[in-house]
Amino acid sequence: MDILGSQGRVRWSFSIARIAGVDLRVHASFFLLLAWVGYGDYVGGGMGAMVEGMIFILLLFTCVVLHEFGHALAARAFGIHTPDITLLPIGGVARLERMPEKPLQELAVALAGPAVNVVIALGLFAVIGKFSGLGGLFSADGMETGVLGSLLAVNVMLVLFNLIPAFPMDGGRVLRALLAIRIKRARATEIAAGVGQAVAVIFAIIGIGFGQPILLLIAVFVFFGAQQEAAFAGEKEAAEETSVAQIMRTTASVLHLKMTVIEAARTAMGEALPAYPLVDGNLRLLGMVSPQELASALEQSPFAPVESLAETRVDRLPSDISVARARAVAEASPQALFPVVNSSGQLVGIVLREDLRAGVKPG
Repeated sequence: MDILGSQGRVRWSFSIARIAGVDLRVHASFFLLLAWVGYGDYVGGGMGAMVEGMIFILLLFTCVVLHEFGHALAARAFGIHTPDITLLPIGGVARLERMPEKPLQELAVALAGPAVNVVIALGLFAVIGKFSGLGGLFSADGMETGVLGSLLAVNVMLVLFNLIPAFPMDGGRVLRALLAIRIKRARATEIAAGVGQAVAVIFAIIGIGFGQPILLLIAVFVFFGAQQEAAFAGEKEAAEETSVAQIMRTTASVLHLKMTVIEAARTAMGEALPAYPLVDGNLRLLGMVSPQELASALEQSPFAPVESLAETRVDRLPSDISVARARAVAEASPQALFPVVNSSGQLVGIVLREDLRAGVKPG
């Protein structure tokens, strides 16, 4: 199984290498898979079977890693970084810093992974056919082509399995991208997530009915992954359609140009804020005063003009900016509070960083 995502790092995983700027990580449970496969092969066929089984598993997951790097390199072509790739017993997870917004870009990124497996399968087919004939032996180091043949078959299965429209797997993202060409991305995600959850239920039924715990585990990942992605897409669209003016605080402690430090301190005592906007008589924003500066000046020069404490280089938000764009401003700013101004530069409200981080409910 392969899942593309832009959420947080997979827990209980650790780094084993860094390749092309991407952190390659392994989940702790991956070693349980190696132990389980190794033990089963040893019991069934002795040390030789165990070694061959380990080699096959490592080759298989090398193909999975290459698959994930297919996604990562395709995303890089669109300016999207992949912080890490994590190997799990059920496959790989490529964590992109963000998913492509344009449908055709998402389509290219989603198909890049399976395309790598197609190339690997064709390469294995050519090697087996040239050196041994299909089904024959390849004795570069005494290894039977049974391993290479199995690896070929698994790569074909990876292509077919990953293209099942079970969002957020590759096939589900292909479905979402195709739908997003004609309808809103959030609605496309909702449809793709619904299809993905339906497929997950089928996986679960098959897994239970045929005693396939791995398939059941995949079903759980797909079901809840689709649910999370749909919620995230809905909230993101709501943030893009909601202006800062709709979430800003219109009542806050504001300092005026003619105030002294002691007068400003009295005003600030009414509300604890990370900073206090300073305005002139026409409510035009002049700057911000930090509570630390105010407390220090209160001891040294309480009757000095508060204007002397103001930081004039301030990131301010236009009242008509979307919450989504305001979040981007906040990510690049050290401020914890952002004044909201109208087209005339007048202060109309404030927004705290946590206000922007809070989820915006879809309408």
